[in-house]
Amino acid sequence: MKPRVPLSLLCLLLVAAALSEPQLAQAQDVRIFNTVKQKLAAGDKVVGVTVATADPDIYCAVADSGFDFIWIEMQHSPLSYSETARMIWACRGAAAIPFIRVPSATEGDIQKAADIGALGIIIPMVDSVEEIRDAVRFAHYPPLGTRSQGGGQYGALWGNDYRAAANENVMIVAMIENPAGAAIAEEIANVDGVDVVFVASSDLGSFTGLQQGHPDYEQLVTAIKNTTLSAGRTLGGPLAWMSTRDEFGFFQAPTTTSLVRSGARVVLQAANPCFDVPAGVAPVEGADPCH
Repeated sequence: MKPRVPLSLLCLLLVAAALSEPQLAQAQDVRIFNTVKQKLAAGDKVVGVTVATADPDIYCAVADSGFDFIWIEMQHSPLSYSETARMIWACRGAAAIPFIRVPSATEGDIQKAADIGALGIIIPMVDSVEEIRDAVRFAHYPPLGTRSQGGGQYGALWGNDYRAAANENVMIVAMIENPAGAAIAEEIANVDGVDVVFVASSDLGSFTGLQQGHPDYEQLVTAIKNTTLSAGRTLGGPLAWMSTRDEFGFFQAPTTTSLVRSGARVVLQAANPCFDVPAGVAPVEGADPCH
């Protein structure tokens, strides 16, 4: 004879099932408005230009020029949150999604970055598991995190359902910049809520004193790469690595200053192909139309 399930337990199971169905349906219906997350989930690569100036015109010029996201640089710039909020608002609706590299991984910095509309929080100098766990917690609303529901322009930017959908749209990028971070790359990559592990190529060289291509440098990059991919996270790095290294998917492009310089050269070369030919340099015979 089969054992009977007590009536009280049966009632509890039925109530739990009834409660879980709407929750499951709600999770499935969450709107994803972070196009960077959508593209990465589809297997595409994404590129973000670095903005470190407070000019909304410059921000908007690059936000609608084909980049997937804007890497707003607040760690190594004098940008304030008020200035950054104005830039994001001035170009609301732009194709490029705002990501902010916060000055540090404090609750205040992460809260402000999210409140002004960033859908990506870039955490610099991650060299402890506790730090990145805290960052994930600060960036997400309950029950996943401890982000408080304060004021901000996030709702006006992303819609009235922002609170319900924020946890599924805000991304965390963990930057590994030194040997201490590289040593715990596997633990960092396996923290729930980390979306991208970024190899900071220049700082990794600065902290180790090694050049790219050196066996010890490359060993660090390979270790970070393998652990990141094994954890199912996206691997990030500088744009220069897009054509030279496999399996990277998230790239930081140069600053707007570099783009202005490059654009100026293109314009000048179009008007005068010889403008940058050094004076007094003998051209190869028959190869230089400027002499």
